[in-house]
Amino acid sequence: MLDIKWIRENPEALVQALRNRGQSESDARATVQSVISTDEERRAHVTRLQEAQERRNAASKEIGKAMASGDKERAEKLKAEVADLKTFVQNGEVRERELDESLRNQLASIPNVPLQDVPVGRDEKDNVEIRRFGEPALNPWSKEHFDIGESLGFMDFERAAKLAGTRFTVLTGQLARLERALGQFMLDLHTREHGYTEVQPPLLVRDEVLFGTGQLPKFAEDLFRTTDDRWLIPTAEVPLTNLVAGEILEGEKLPLRFTALTPCFRSEAGSAGRDTRGMLRQHQFNKVELVSITDADSSIAEHERMTECAETVLKKLELPFRTIVLCTGDMGFGAQKTYDIEVWLPGQKTYREISSCSVCGDFQARRMNTRYRMAGEKQTRFVHTLNGSGVAVGRALIAVMENYLNEDGSISVPSVLQPYMGGVTRIERA
Repeated sequence: MLDIKWIRENPEALVQALRNRGQSESDARATVQSVISTDEERRAHVTRLQEAQERRNAASKEIGKAMASGDKERAEKLKAEVADLKTFVQNGEVRERELDESLRNQLASIPNVPLQDVPVGRDEKDNVEIRRFGEPALNPWSKEHFDIGESLGFMDFERAAKLAGTRFTVLTGQLARLERALGQFMLDLHTREHGYTEVQPPLLVRDEVLFGTGQLPKFAEDLFRTTDDRWLIPTAEVPLTNLVAGEILEGEKLPLRFTALTPCFRSEAGSAGRDTRGMLRQHQFNKVELVSITDADSSIAEHERMTECAETVLKKLELPFRTIVLCTGDMGFGAQKTYDIEVWLPGQKTYREISSCSVCGDFQARRMNTRYRMAGEKQTRFVHTLNGSGVAVGRALIAVMENYLNEDGSISVPSVLQPYMGGVTRIERA
């Protein structure tokens, strides 16, 4: 959520930011004008309400003086005035709550403002590659992961569909173990070498938790909701970031760094017809998430650090990848800047996203009301939040399967995963 004071003082900057994100100029100006008008109405109303309350208090004191002096006529007039003011204040407080809610709802629908160094563009075609690692391999025997998995007998989409419908996968045997190994390897790397604290959070959360990280109200259709009005998490970013919701943190203890390996649940409402084969785009998948809570001056450097932590996973797995910075039109709702890491998939002959690392500034902190205070200071400031995949486990499995496929159809196990596989070096048909 953006600071209304900043919007009030920088309306043209917000108009330009919304245009950079893909809105038309007329829509951007309408959005900004609407929120400013509501803010002006609210502030004027609050001023009138405060004046009425002050006058009611003063008139109440004057009644006593009038009664003491024997001026009953003036006392009765003052009583009538106080009664009218009381009614006005009561009705005015109701209107104040309505205006507060209207302003909050409007602010909640406005996306974050991109940082100055984010490339301006319309969609993924305008994203900018900044670095690569490894040499993309393309062997004559390269295949897509679903063909590999089914040939090995460890990946079953028909039984998954029988259990749950489309966009689910059943993994068995050595592929199930390989996916588990990937998740454990990532957690060990991030906790032992990168300084993250492992968390096992709830997979079901309340409305306000999803509001805090920006999924609600705008993206409700992308989520799964239970019959008791809880939500399945779309990513561990949601509970990890909200661990500090509503708190005032000690500035000297920042940054806080959390990581979790959890299932994630997404309806994929906007992805009809995309990646329908295989397990690239699923309703349920496992992901290792990275979340950082920093002070206002450290978030940019933390963003670079977090992205490097995610890249290290792929480097240790010896998987070719490239890192791109997303343009303004392709960034997520709450992000100021985002790096996507795309891993090479020989079966598709292209790079596909496996991690997305974003810095959000104080956008989520305002929604969660999370602040920090430095020692010896009275003033508090909103924290800055960051989140990233470290990385998507299912997509890492796909990448290992396709990049480590041998000509005979077996899969070599990357050296860093072999200790997690009980020394198994090759996955062969069951």
